Amino acid sequence: MAERGMIIVNTGNGKGKTTAAFGQALRAAGHGFAVCIIQFIKGKWRTGEARAVAKCGDLLELHVCGTGFTWEADHMDEVKQAARQGWNLARAKIDSGQYGLVVLDELTYLLNYGIVPESEVVDFLRGRPDGVNVVITGRGAGEGLIALADIVTEMREIKHGYGTGVAAGKGIEF
Repeated sequence: MAERGMIIVNTGNGKGKTTAAFGQALRAAGHGFAVCIIQFIKGKWRTGEARAVAKCGDLLELHVCGTGFTWEADHMDEVKQAARQGWNLARAKIDSGQYGLVVLDELTYLLNYGIVPESEVVDFLRGRPDGVNVVITGRGAGEGLIALADIVTEMREIKHGYGTGVAAGKGIEF
C-alpha cells in the first residue's frame, strides 16, 4: 500500500480537519516528500498556515483557490468557477507524480454543492500515479470517498467557543 500511496479523509463537524492535514503535510515534508496543498474554500484572508508554508522553502507548495466561504458568496457562479479551476489544478498536480503528498483542503464542499461529482473525484483518485498520497478534508465526506479511503477520521464537536460567544483566535483557529 505504501508504494501505491494512501487516501486519508478528515471529515466531521468538529474543528481540526485542516490542522490535522497541515500536520500531515509537515510530517511528509520532514521526510523529504514534496507536498502540494490546495485550499478550495479559504481565500479572503491570510491564514497562519499560509504564513507558515511561505517560510518552509521548496518542499511545501500552497495554492489558495477559493473565494472565501461559499455560504457568504454573492455570486455562486464565481465560487463554482474558482472551485472548478482548483479541481483542475489538483488533478494536474496529482497527475504529475512529483508530489509525495497532495492535500485537498475542503474538497468535500465541491462535492456537497454539486460543483464536482463525487464519482469524478473517486475515479480520478483511483487512477492516480503510484506513490501519491492524498489527504482530503471537509464536512460531510460522502460514501464514495469513505469507501476509497485507507484512513478516515471524523472530527466530532463536543464543545466550541462559538457557542459561548468566544471569537476565533488568531494563531489558534486561523
